[in-house]
Amino acid sequence: MTKIEQLQYELRQLDAKLQAFLVKAESADGVTDAEIKDADGWSKDVQSITERMASLKTAEKLVAGMREPTEPPAGQGQPSAGQEGFRSFGEYLQAVAAAGMPRGGKLGSFSTGMIDRRLMNMEQRSTGLEESTPSLGGFLVGTDFAAGLWKRVYDVSLLFNRVTKIPISGNANGLKMNAIDETSRAAGSRWGGIRGYWLGEGGTKTDSKPKFRQMELSLKKLIGLCYATDELLQDAAALETVITQGFGDEISFMIDDSILNGTGAGQPLGIINCAALISIAKETGQSAKTIVAENIINMYARAWARSRANMIWVANQDCIPQLMKMSLAVGTGGVPIWMPANSLSNQPYETLMGRPIIYHEGAQTLGTAGDIYLIDPTQYLMITKGGVQSASSIHVQFTTDETTFRFVYRVDGQPLWNAALTPFKGSNTQSPFIYLAVRS
Repeated sequence: MTKIEQLQYELRQLDAKLQAFLVKAESADGVTDAEIKDADGWSKDVQSITERMASLKTAEKLVAGMREPTEPPAGQGQPSAGQEGFRSFGEYLQAVAAAGMPRGGKLGSFSTGMIDRRLMNMEQRSTGLEESTPSLGGFLVGTDFAAGLWKRVYDVSLLFNRVTKIPISGNANGLKMNAIDETSRAAGSRWGGIRGYWLGEGGTKTDSKPKFRQMELSLKKLIGLCYATDELLQDAAALETVITQGFGDEISFMIDDSILNGTGAGQPLGIINCAALISIAKETGQSAKTIVAENIINMYARAWARSRANMIWVANQDCIPQLMKMSLAVGTGGVPIWMPANSLSNQPYETLMGRPIIYHEGAQTLGTAGDIYLIDPTQYLMITKGGVQSASSIHVQFTTDETTFRFVYRVDGQPLWNAALTPFKGSNTQSPFIYLAVRS
């Protein structure tokens, strides 16, 4: 074993320890101070070994009087002439997994232990500790594959594809923006302080100015971790199906749930925790776990008028029997409040007061505060950062012949409103975010 091979072996051992540490850090038990101290020591060892390997490689090149070959021998899992990209997401995942395995084996059409040059030629590559150890650095999902994965997210999403989104680029990790600090439409309060006057000839003008507040969003990490067996890795089509559908569905669910229920601590701030959210109390004498027409009418009455064209109802599916039975008495008869899809409403969704109903499992169960919302999703802002980052390791589940794939997406969000709005005329505040209070 050469010195460089010995150092590479030590690097792989440290990689296995660091990967196990990261997995435990993400678990419910977390890590102890002693384990954090150990991980810091391993990281320093990795840096030291990397520097020594770089020095040895440089020395070897000088002694040999020539550059170290950058291309591996023919037939080592490299693309054939004219093949510039991966044919599928599954093939890309196979290449990533093969790059982190020991040399001498085969994974699909790839030779293990070799880095396919298509991975190195992608538009983005993560800045790992050392390129020759892919499990320490990993590779970013290419633009085409990321688009395919996120198309799945958008197709499945009920809320994420409706909110306002701003992409963050460059070295930025968040967004600060000025917003109008308007909480009242009373004279002298519009736009936070602007006021107009009717002025007679020779009258004195009075100045006014708007008031601003600053919104700050800081990117949070949404992480997915997948273990793929050696058998699954052999089948690129099956691997692509599992990763694309499984993680597309899960990421979509997590983002949608954060839009409704996010705490704002390490995740987006959800509507249920928004200061602008208006709570509609139950009717006097209303039975537990019911929704009556008066609830819906009162919610609709508090909706900000300019948002009504964009508003949707978001409800838990447990609410359906209550919604279907609601009606508004007119004389000796009545008219329905809820309308089924493609009926008289001629809409692809069920509707309430003419607005579509989206059933989402992130809404609370029937009778609980938040079982039904009336919201304008365009008044919720999300920032996103680039594409999905992917990395793999054969060490975390080495004893069970599984390769670990990790996917990271950076996102944050919060409502654009920081308070409900007092109207110019009228006694009730208005908002693009309304929900029905508890009925128990």
